[in-house]
Amino acid sequence: VQLQASGGGSVQAGGSLRLSCVGSGPSFRSAGMGWFRQVLGQEREFVALINWNGDITYYADSVKGRFTISGDSADSTVYLQMNSLKPEDTAVYFCAATRFTGLAHRVYEYDFWGQGTLVTVSS
Repeated sequence: VQLQASGGGSVQAGGSLRLSCVGSGPSFRSAGMGWFRQVLGQEREFVALINWNGDITYYADSVKGRFTISGDSADSTVYLQMNSLKPEDTAVYFCAATRFTGLAHRVYEYDFWGQGTLVTVSS
């Protein structure tokens, strides 16, 4: 199973970016997909998830109201629309897929990971 993330880049504070992630591989079926981010030297932190059972979404408090996760389970794709970006959003963003049927917001609940895409927000 492979996850390919894209869409990172550099933007000024207040700007927007849209991240994309596509999953592929034999018999790839996930219960949900999510986004995490990591700053060098810090732990990977949860950003947002979508559970394919009813397309339930869940966000970290730090991005609620600014970021929107969406996707399509049939295509194993997930997107993260990021608006009103702040310098503290600067990080490497990772997409991930889980077979956990609940609201998976912990790193260990995810089975497959993409390679990461860098988002830099300047003030």
